[in-house]
Amino acid sequence: MSDQIPFLFDIPSVTELTGKIKNILEQNFNDILVEGEASNVKQSANGHIYFTLKDSGAQLPCVIWRSTVQRAGINLTDGQQIVVGGDVQVYAPHGRYQLIVSLVQQAGIGKLQQAFEELKAKLKAEGLFEDIHKKALPKFPSRIGVVTSKTTAAFQDIRSTLEKRWPLAEIKLFHASVQGVNAAPEIVQGIEYFSSQKNVDVVIISRGGGSLEDLWPFNEEAVARAVFACEIPVISAVGHEVDFSISDFVADTRAATPTQAAVIATPDINEVRMQVEDLLRRVELNTKGAIQYYKDRVSGLAKSHALLAVQQKMNQAASEIQRLTDRLTYQTESLQKNRLRKLAELQHRLDKQDPNGPLEKGFVRVWQGDKWIRTATNFNRKAPLDLEWKDSKLSLK
Repeated sequence: MSDQIPFLFDIPSVTELTGKIKNILEQNFNDILVEGEASNVKQSANGHIYFTLKDSGAQLPCVIWRSTVQRAGINLTDGQQIVVGGDVQVYAPHGRYQLIVSLVQQAGIGKLQQAFEELKAKLKAEGLFEDIHKKALPKFPSRIGVVTSKTTAAFQDIRSTLEKRWPLAEIKLFHASVQGVNAAPEIVQGIEYFSSQKNVDVVIISRGGGSLEDLWPFNEEAVARAVFACEIPVISAVGHEVDFSISDFVADTRAATPTQAAVIATPDINEVRMQVEDLLRRVELNTKGAIQYYKDRVSGLAKSHALLAVQQKMNQAASEIQRLTDRLTYQTESLQKNRLRKLAELQHRLDKQDPNGPLEKGFVRVWQGDKWIRTATNFNRKAPLDLEWKDSKLSLK
């Protein structure tokens, strides 16, 4: 019996077989959608993004060409649950097929909810939610970092609340997308920037309310781990009061709304003023009381029965007692003056920071919309404006 294969038909070469496979796949699998988890995300020097889309049973090599990356502004990270669209392409030299991606979106709500619960359980088991890791917020922050989009209502709420409540603080904004596939990487960059620079006392990460899909960037594992690793205290203010995100559980403090985040982060300047005034009165009373106490004590000692029995010795000591009394009075009065001067300086600094101080002196404040126009460059000559005095407002169209 012969071991040779009978040549009843032409046997294709590897190139020919691969060509047939290429034609079948590329003709039948174009403009398709597929869902999975992004992993091994790498961007080449020429700008292309290579990654693997996977689930529990299989993996699919994917590539996003530089032109698509630039046009759509795509920025992927490992672990994102996404839906991608594109065409299957066979690369014959390597006998390998891959998906040429032209569209990237977040995965569906059901999958997101499952991913949320799984990540929450995973991070909780690792101890990222434990109170022992929570850092205390500073009592009097002088610099506050905010990671959010500069165009959102959340940032406007935070800024306006801080300007009214604690105008002594400087606000530093790190602009980041708060929705879509680019949001999570940009939020991570903002947190890591403030953590590495250490140029703020507290960091607020925030956005307004929305669906689970809208809030999803704050449920990404990369964001959660950046919050946990941040060396600056972090306040998470994502969505409305009923919304919870993974970043809320990991952050040092959770705020129900962006406005509440500004309230939690700062003291009320009016309350501080009242505390300073109360302390000033207490210092005055205590100092005057101490002076009178020691005067009465010295006077009482001078008239006591024991001193009268040793009148001769007291006569010798009288001059010394007077000297000590004068010295005590001088030191006590000096201490009082120093304390009053320091408190007056603090009161003066607080008064200078009062945003309504200029109005009390007769100045006028210019508003356009809900913005206080502080410089000529910010004034829109074509837009309506409001003039504010200390006792009234006037609208000019």
